[in-house]
Amino acid sequence: MVLQERVAEAFLRRFGDQPAFVVRAPGRVNLIGEHTDYNDGFVLPMAIDRAIWMALRPRDDDEVHLRSLDFDETAGFRLGGFENTGSGWAEYVKGVAWSLQEGGYALRGWEGVVAGDVPRGAGLSSSAALELATARAFACAAPDLRWIPRKMARLCQRAENEWVGMQCGIMDQMISAAGQADHALLIDCRSLETEAVPLPSGTVAAVLDTTTRRGLVDSVYNDRRAQCEAAAAFFGVPALRDVSVDQFQATAGALDELTRRRARHVITENARTLQAVEMMREGNADALGRLMDASHASLRNDFEVSSRELDDMVSCARRSDRCYGARMTGAGFGGCAVALVDGDAAEAFAEEVVDCFRAATGVAPHVMICTATAGAEVVAGRG
Repeated sequence: MVLQERVAEAFLRRFGDQPAFVVRAPGRVNLIGEHTDYNDGFVLPMAIDRAIWMALRPRDDDEVHLRSLDFDETAGFRLGGFENTGSGWAEYVKGVAWSLQEGGYALRGWEGVVAGDVPRGAGLSSSAALELATARAFACAAPDLRWIPRKMARLCQRAENEWVGMQCGIMDQMISAAGQADHALLIDCRSLETEAVPLPSGTVAAVLDTTTRRGLVDSVYNDRRAQCEAAAAFFGVPALRDVSVDQFQATAGALDELTRRRARHVITENARTLQAVEMMREGNADALGRLMDASHASLRNDFEVSSRELDDMVSCARRSDRCYGARMTGAGFGGCAVALVDGDAAEAFAEEVVDCFRAATGVAPHVMICTATAGAEVVAGRG
């Protein structure tokens, strides 16, 4: 059963009526441009055909009630009477409501059912998908809430930064809000200007899930951000996005070794991301793959956010002659890699990677051949 049908049927069983709306918001895979978003840099993600789905109807009061089929739990709260009770999926929902009201929006209560197929903790932005689906639900329930993807992305990012406590950049929320079918999206994380860029003809993105997980709020992610801010202060700029590779090479010797390596990754990764867009415009899969390979080496050696399992997965992908290039994707410390693969041979590639990774680690990975989809949208009802 597809998820749209599943949440609609669960809504009918729970509330005795058809939902007024069904909304979806996708997860994402980032092709290149990692840990550049909170440095005001450039990223190149695509929204994938894995998403969070909600079936809902407005209420006549200020209460929100949401049943999670994935967690077998129900969350309920009053708008304006928010209390942060700690970790858990419901805090993302409450955080979005809080952020929308802090942003000046008059909200209306609603009730619904939610389910998704974005793997949690895999670096595919399940949290951003939940946030954007929630924002879409509030927009359906409150007709005066105009849907502006860029603005909704900012408000959902604020929810994750200030309510959940994860100091993420804007990439995850922006691609979930504004993704375009059949394209990756170059995002300027300072201006939020975007450009849709197609993959080279005949290629697909394969998401390679190591099945290892690590919660980001409890990880060293926030430490990396602080190190980048220290490097930007050294260069006297608002963010590392403002430092060119030549400027870095000319003056970075005065930085301590750790901060220098962190900065080198971000500055060269920004350059690689812009080069990747050029290669995609030219349809040059070989050159794009080499840039992905270089990105992984930088993330592993300079930014130190890879893991043994991610390195093994990337190595397995590169052994296949059907693969142009591969890298870890997401914040790191576990989760997924992404590979650029010959579309006609994608299934054979997946089998090779599964066999190789199992032999190296004893664990069977999950491989998803993904297509690019649209961002958060209303798929049933009017909104």
